Amino acid sequence: MSITVVGSIAYDRVKTPFGERERMLGGAATHFALAASFFDQVRAVGPVGEDFGESELEVLGTRGTDLADVERVAGGKTFFWHGEYGWDLNSRETLDTQLGVFEGFQPKLSEGSRASEVLFLANIQPDLQREVRAQLPQAKFAALDSMNLWIEIARESLVSAIESVDCLILNDAELRQLTEKPNLISAAREILGWGPRAIVAKQGEYGAALITRESFFALPAYPLETVMDPTGAGDTFAGGFVGRIASALAEGTSLSEGLLREAMAYATVLASFNVEEFGTERVERLTREEIEARLGELRAMTQFAASA
Repeated sequence: MSITVVGSIAYDRVKTPFGERERMLGGAATHFALAASFFDQVRAVGPVGEDFGESELEVLGTRGTDLADVERVAGGKTFFWHGEYGWDLNSRETLDTQLGVFEGFQPKLSEGSRASEVLFLANIQPDLQREVRAQLPQAKFAALDSMNLWIEIARESLVSAIESVDCLILNDAELRQLTEKPNLISAAREILGWGPRAIVAKQGEYGAALITRESFFALPAYPLETVMDPTGAGDTFAGGFVGRIASALAEGTSLSEGLLREAMAYATVLASFNVEEFGTERVERLTREEIEARLGELRAMTQFAASA
């Protein structure tokens, strides 16, 4: 089984209270692929410009990610984002966005990418998400991410895209904005009525919640003493979540409540490593042994029993 991810591959310039990087590898497809590749074969689909370096391409291909559908656009410039985070890392200001080759992006999927049984539609225009989803009708699991911009200017198309997937991954504010509901639960219940089987609400330093038609489940963020840069944490979370589901489906496991909850735990752990350093630096050299060790710690700290 393989996972196709369609999204941005970028350069980021980031400043936090703990340091700065003038030019580092970023983009939703990049962070997702680095996390998901721990669990299954990943096929990345996205554009880069002539300025995109071979060393960055090698990082994107870490753990065997298939780069056949990474399109290098002649004469183009790679998508660039420049932002600065506040002292507690919960707020950020976008200082510059240069779409470059991403502005005219039309996903071109090879036969291999179309044959994947798992699909992640990263944050791109909803019309493009719908077009890509239609190319993988046989996918056993499809998940989608989006942002407030598309809710504001392309809501109808976004709702149509959401109706076609199994799982929606948004932050809690975006879920409320999308539905105009006052709280997370009522927002998630409405979206579940559109078709998805699961809603994942990212809540930053407070963790994440999983809402299905049958239940509610939540995990805190893994507690860290050192947090350097939250850039890409949400896409890393998605990579851990979708990656674990893909590997379980490949083993013949059904998409159960238990699997979704386990995937949430892996997602939480992967995201915690991402924020320890800038950009992709920590996840590039991460090992499966480190993931499993932290997963055990997360399991221990979230269990409880009634007193005797």
